Amino acid sequence: MEFYEKIVQVTTKDEFLGFLNLLTKDFKLNVDEWENKSINNYLEAIESWIEDMEGYYDNSNLPVPNNIDWNFLATIFYVGKIYE
Repeated sequence: MEFYEKIVQVTTKDEFLGFLNLLTKDFKLNVDEWENKSINNYLEAIESWIEDMEGYYDNSNLPVPNNIDWNFLATIFYVGKIYE
């Protein structure tokens, strides 16, 4: 199953955790397929995509999400720095 097929299935905390686990495994097994191999490049790519995300949704004929909890997402990324 492709990643985009997995993404649309994520609607719960457990499914999100499973998706993160899948990403981690994919990085370990297929690092050569990853465009962004360092944390710096990975975070920069996420930032760039968020800046342009309306275009992604428009080009995919999908509605742009309007109920994003930006504070929660910021917390997730921050705790990756400090949590063991």
